Amino acid sequence: MRASLSSSSYSSVLRDLPVLLVAVVWGSSFLAVQRVAEPGTVVAMLVLRFGLVLPLLGLAAWRALRKLTRTEWLGGAALGLVLSGIFLLETYGAVHTSATNAGLIISLAMVLTPLGESALGRTAPPRAFLAAAGLAVLGVALLTGDGGLRPPTLGDLLVLGAALVRSAYVLAMARTRAVRNTDMLAVTWVQLAVATAVFAVVALAVGPAPWTVALWYGAGQWAWLLHLSLFCTLFAFFVQMWAVRATSPSRVSLLLGTEPLWAAIFGITVAGNRMGPLALLGGALVLVATEWGRRTAPAPRPTGSEDGTGTVADAGTGEQTREPAPA
Repeated sequence: MRASLSSSSYSSVLRDLPVLLVAVVWGSSFLAVQRVAEPGTVVAMLVLRFGLVLPLLGLAAWRALRKLTRTEWLGGAALGLVLSGIFLLETYGAVHTSATNAGLIISLAMVLTPLGESALGRTAPPRAFLAAAGLAVLGVALLTGDGGLRPPTLGDLLVLGAALVRSAYVLAMARTRAVRNTDMLAVTWVQLAVATAVFAVVALAVGPAPWTVALWYGAGQWAWLLHLSLFCTLFAFFVQMWAVRATSPSRVSLLLGTEPLWAAIFGITVAGNRMGPLALLGGALVLVATEWGRRTAPAPRPTGSEDGTGTVADAGTGEQTREPAPA
C-alpha cells in the first residue's frame, strides 16, 4: 500500500512539473520582452515572435483548419482582433514599467473576469471574493504608487488596460457560439494568425520593419525571442492541452496561478527591480488577493463543449475557457 501511494505521489509530481514550468516561463515573459523590445520596436518584435510560431502551430492544426466553417473562421478572426489588442497593450506596458509591476498588475485579470461574469449574469459575487478584489485594488495602488508617493506610470496603466481587455476576451471567448465547439488548436491558430496580421499592418506605419529589427538582434536577443516564441507560446499551449486531460482543470489553474509570483521573482532577482517597503507590501497584497479571489470566485456558467476537447484552464481566472497561452 505504501509503495502504491508513493508511486501515485511521484506520478502526480511528474504531471504537475510541466504545468508549473509553464507558470515559470510565463512569469519570465515580461523580463524577456524588456530584453528584446524597446518602445519603437514593440510591434516589429510581436511580428517576429508570432511569425515564428504560426508555421509550427499550423502544421499541427492543418487537418482541423481544413474542417473549419466560414462562421468559425469569422468567429476566430473577431477574437483574434481582441487578442491583438491585449498583446499590444501588455507589451507596450511591459517596456514602460518594471517586469515586476507588469507581472503583478496583469494578474488582476484573475479577479476582473469573475466580476465581469457576475455582472453579465446579474448575480452578486460572494462577499469573500469582493473582499479579495478590494484587497487587490489596494495592492496595485501601493505597488504602482510606491505607497502613494507618485502616480502610476504609463506602463502601469497600459498593463492595467491589458488586464481589462484580457478579462473581456475571456468572457467573449466563452460566449462566442461560432467557436464554442471548434477544435481548440484550429481556433487558436486563426486567432494568432489574425493578431499577427494586425501587427504586420501596424508595423508598416510604426517603427522599423520586422526584418530590419531581426538583423539588428544579436545572439542574446534572438535567444530571448525564441524563449518567447517556443516556450512562452508554443510549449505553454501544448502543455495546457495535455494537462487538462492528465489532471484536473482546478489543479492546472492552481499551478498556472503562480505566474505573478514568478514574474516578481524574475523582476527582482534578474532585472534588479528595486521596490520600496510600501511597494513590496502592495505586491504581496496583489499575490494574496489574486489567489484568494481565484479560490472564492463564483463558479462560471458551463458554456464550453462537452466532449472533453477544446477547453483549457485559463491562467488568469481559473475558469475553463478556450483562451490560448496568453503570454
